[in-house]
Amino acid sequence: MKTNKFYVLILLFGILYLAVTSFTLQEGASNHPNKKLIKFSHKYHLSDDVGAECGDCHSKVSESTALSDSLLPTMDDCATCHDVEDDEKCSTCHYEDVYEPLIQSKTNIYFNHKFHITDQKQECETCHQGLEDVNYSFESKDLRPTMDKCYTCHNNESLASNACENCHVSTVALIPSNHKEVDFFKNHKFIATDDNQKCVMCHDNSFCETCHVSTNRIVEKNTEKDFYTPYSPHNFVSNAKQQQLSRVHDMNYVYTHGIDAKGKTKECLTCHQEETFCVTCHNSEGGDFALGGVIPLSHKVPNFTTIGVGTGGGEHAVLAQRDIESCAACHDTQGGDPTCITCHTDPDGVKGTNPQTHEAGFMHDVEGDWHSSQGAVCFNCHTDANAHPDGIPGVGFCGYCHNSK
Repeated sequence: MKTNKFYVLILLFGILYLAVTSFTLQEGASNHPNKKLIKFSHKYHLSDDVGAECGDCHSKVSESTALSDSLLPTMDDCATCHDVEDDEKCSTCHYEDVYEPLIQSKTNIYFNHKFHITDQKQECETCHQGLEDVNYSFESKDLRPTMDKCYTCHNNESLASNACENCHVSTVALIPSNHKEVDFFKNHKFIATDDNQKCVMCHDNSFCETCHVSTNRIVEKNTEKDFYTPYSPHNFVSNAKQQQLSRVHDMNYVYTHGIDAKGKTKECLTCHQEETFCVTCHNSEGGDFALGGVIPLSHKVPNFTTIGVGTGGGEHAVLAQRDIESCAACHDTQGGDPTCITCHTDPDGVKGTNPQTHEAGFMHDVEGDWHSSQGAVCFNCHTDANAHPDGIPGVGFCGYCHNSK
C-alpha cells in the first residue's frame, strides 16, 4: 500500500511540474519586456501579402561578428516601409507615450552571423524557424537552433568543429533541453537509440559505462541476479554506479531476449561478454547445443520432456503454458510455424501414438467448429485422411472422442 501511494505521489508531482512549467513558459512569453514596448507581428510581415525578408528589418545582422552587436531593428529600418514622420500613425507600432528602445537578450554563445551568412551562404531560416507562425520572435519554440541542429555542420566531419568552447562562453552547465524533461533518466534509452539524436556531440563511447558497467568488466558483480541500481547510494561499489537490468531492458526481457539475439537487432556484445554472461543460463557442459545456441539450464532438469498419454508433457509443458513467448524467444522459424509442431502434430490420427498437446478428455463435450469448418485450427496438426467435418466417427482424428479403438 505504501508503495502504491509513493508512485501516486510521484505521478501527481510530475503532473504538477509539467503544469507549472507550461504556465511559467506562457507567463514568461506574455511578460517579455519587448511585448510592452512595440506592436509587431512576424507572421504578418513574413506573409505573402507583405513579403518582407529577415534582412529588411535586421539590417545589421549580415555584418555582425558577435551576438553582443545591436541586432534588433531600428527606426531607420522601419522607415524603409513605414512613414515614420507621420505622427498620426505612431500608434500603428507604438503604445501611447512608450518610445523606449527594444531590449536585446543576453547570451553566453559566441556566434558570427557575417561568417555564416556571407561565407557559408546560410539562410536565416536554417537556424531561426517558426517565425512565420508567431507575432513576437520569443513566442517561437524554434527561435534559437538546438544543439542537434548545429551538429549538422559542427560534427568534426566538415570544416566546422564541435568543440564546446568554440561556441559556448562557459561550459559549466551545458544541459540540453530534453535532458531537463521529467523522467529523463528512465526514458533516455529511447533517445539514445534514436538515430536522429546526437548524443556523441557531448558523450563519447565510454560515457555510458559510468552507469552501465558492462558484464565483461565486472562479471562477478553484474550477473543476471545481481544488478546494481544507478544513483542509489547504498549500492555504490568503490563509488562506481552500477547497472540495473530494468534500466537497460524491459522487466521481462529475460524471456524474450532470444528474439533480439537471433535477429541481431541488438548489439548484445556491446555490454555482455558471451563466454561469461550467456553461459550463466545457457550452460553448455557436456557439449549440449541447440540449433540456435547452447541449451538453457531449465532444459536439463529431469523429465523436462515426457512423451505419451497421461505424462503431462513434462516440465517443458509447464513452462510453455506459463509463458509461451519465452519459448518463442529461441524456438521460432523466422515468422513461420512454431517449433512446437515438430513434435506436436498428429498426421495419422491414431490416439496415443504422438506427443499429447491436450490433457485427457480435452473439449470432449464441446460441439466445436471442427464439426462444421475445415478451417478449424485443429486441422493444422490433425491431418489424417479422416480429419474433416464429415469424418467417420471412431476413425483417426474423429476417434479421439467417438469410440476410439
